[in-house]
Amino acid sequence: MKAPRRPIYAVITWLRRQPPKVKAFLAVVAGMATLVLLRAIIHDHDNLFVAAEAVHSIGISVLIYKLMKEKTCDGLSLKSQELTAMFLAVRLYCSFVMEYDIHTVLDLATLGATLWVIYMIRFNLKTSDMEDKDSLPLYYVVVPCAILALLVHPTTSHHIVNRIFWAFCVYLEAVSILPQLHVMQNTKIIEPFTAHYVFALGIARFLSCAHWVLQVLDSRGHLLVALGHGLWPSMVLISEIVQTFILADFCYYYVQSFFGGQLVLRLPSGAV
Repeated sequence: MKAPRRPIYAVITWLRRQPPKVKAFLAVVAGMATLVLLRAIIHDHDNLFVAAEAVHSIGISVLIYKLMKEKTCDGLSLKSQELTAMFLAVRLYCSFVMEYDIHTVLDLATLGATLWVIYMIRFNLKTSDMEDKDSLPLYYVVVPCAILALLVHPTTSHHIVNRIFWAFCVYLEAVSILPQLHVMQNTKIIEPFTAHYVFALGIARFLSCAHWVLQVLDSRGHLLVALGHGLWPSMVLISEIVQTFILADFCYYYVQSFFGGQLVLRLPSGAV
């Protein structure tokens, strides 16, 4: 006699059978339900942004552990790390000249860890195999973000250069993971530590997005006015949402693999 399946496996099996549109709808519903729950249990929603940066730091720590333990950078995108260092450096500059708070300290620690990862990949653990897979040109990501920052940036009282830099780091952060997803598309098989790192980024992106959405709701839209006028307030929210949805597909397969007891994540064709 077969043992009854655990409810979580029954749910995952049901989800697998659903068409993409139904999965997307369910993902949106789950995201909205999570936002409602976070709003109810967390009173100071600024803590969500701190939590997002903390989760990002945990992801970097997992990455460092992988590099030190396995002595290999297989599955990792050097270009994503370089883009991460770039937007963190620009955001730190903006923090120092525009506002200095706890986020500045967290960003500084994350930037230091990211630079260490870049050093290890570039000089200590470089592999020719990953150069072929990590083939997305950086200017495909950086140039559009720079052009968009020139066109759409804050309308606050800060110097125009600082406002453009601020917009640039917001846009670049939203798409900095694209080279890593490109690598995963090329490999299809993702070892555990890399999967944990990317999943941590997905959680961090969601928490950051939740922070902005709940802040807007709490202020009844006044926060958008404080950010300036024109397209910029909307672009901030869109950038946060884009960050979340870019990684949503991967997070789905990660959770599915985790509950299926698989140590190595295998992505189907067309995923992420």
